[in-house]
Amino acid sequence: MPKKRKSGGRSKGKKGRPPTVQCSKCGRLVPRDKAKKRSATKSVVDPKIYKELKQQGAIIPRRHTVKYYCVKCAVHYRLVKIRSKDERKT
Repeated sequence: MPKKRKSGGRSKGKKGRPPTVQCSKCGRLVPRDKAKKRSATKSVVDPKIYKELKQQGAIIPRRHTVKYYCVKCAVHYRLVKIRSKDERKT
């Protein structure tokens, strides 16, 4: 069967076997270098209260979340787009 990508869709490169992470949507175990990573920071406080606290000069904590997605879920939920053969090479 022909190979679609030279790297196999990974960024390993002579590093051995990378640790696996669990997909946030379907639970599939995926190598960390192949999984699509999305990170976001969220405020712990409700948005209505946030504005009042900010005016008073309070320091409001934020939570940093990291989610990993397998390629199948990333395409399905439109986190990544399917690129043409010419675009894949760049």
